[in-house]
Amino acid sequence: MNTNYQPKLSIVFLNYNRLAETQRTVMYLQSLVANRDDIEVIAVDNGSTDGTKAYLRSNAYWLTVVEMNHNMGIAGLNEGFKHASGAYVLVLDDDSHPHDEATLDILISCLDTRPEVGVVACRIESPGGQPVRTWHLPRTDHPGTIMAFVGCGFAIRRKLFERVGWYPERFFLYQNEIEIAIRVMREDYQIYYEPRCRVVHRESPTGRASWRQVFFPTRNTIWIIRRYFPFPGAAYLILSRLCMGFIRAVQSGEFKWYYKAVKDAFGEPIEAEVLPQSLYKGLSTFWKQNSLWHQLTERLSLQRPKS
Repeated sequence: MNTNYQPKLSIVFLNYNRLAETQRTVMYLQSLVANRDDIEVIAVDNGSTDGTKAYLRSNAYWLTVVEMNHNMGIAGLNEGFKHASGAYVLVLDDDSHPHDEATLDILISCLDTRPEVGVVACRIESPGGQPVRTWHLPRTDHPGTIMAFVGCGFAIRRKLFERVGWYPERFFLYQNEIEIAIRVMREDYQIYYEPRCRVVHRESPTGRASWRQVFFPTRNTIWIIRRYFPFPGAAYLILSRLCMGFIRAVQSGEFKWYYKAVKDAFGEPIEAEVLPQSLYKGLSTFWKQNSLWHQLTERLSLQRPKS
């Protein structure tokens, strides 16, 4: 690569004790950018102890390695973002990778030609090409403006990302994308779903303990509600989230982590920020996802026999 050339796109991905997944992602990325001088790759190691750090160092001849002394959660990604020099940043996990080079070209083109777009949300798919359905993305593969994105595959304008403060480090994990989505929309930028931008998420279960699914979504979602949603809607959403978190605790047996999540959710000082009324319409998807009533009625509708 020409080291004097200013890259257009910086690919940043976080790694932690999943050596086999890191090796696959590095292999895919190296093949995609081998003949390009407009893309740089930055690998962040979050204090791995399984050989991941040494493996990344062995690839330092073509990618930039940023090393953390311990697991810092998403704060590690922030350190990688600060090393990025591209106009745009593509964020991946250690178990996700772009499907093809066309994905990279379309990402760059979309952000080059659409100044109103701040974030491009990629189509997340399985290794077999099937869409990974999540509430963050549309249920159909039609491009358009949405309110959220998935953290293992999205691109954002680097200067915009820096202006909104990178990822909220206190979150450590989960829901950080929603916080960024709200901040991006407050800056009058759109989040655009582009299904031609395909990111394969291999969804490795390694290192994903059940307590994380109880603690972080409960605590972090309540933090978001406390910050951005006014009473009485906030009270309803918090009650809903407490119920949903409790159900997860019952299913997993992680009551200790549920108690800690609730304690931290209300013990953290949160400064309320009033959003423009027009923005709340855009957050209707978030509302429905965290509304106990909406979740129950949706599940009931899915269980009804189709005529």
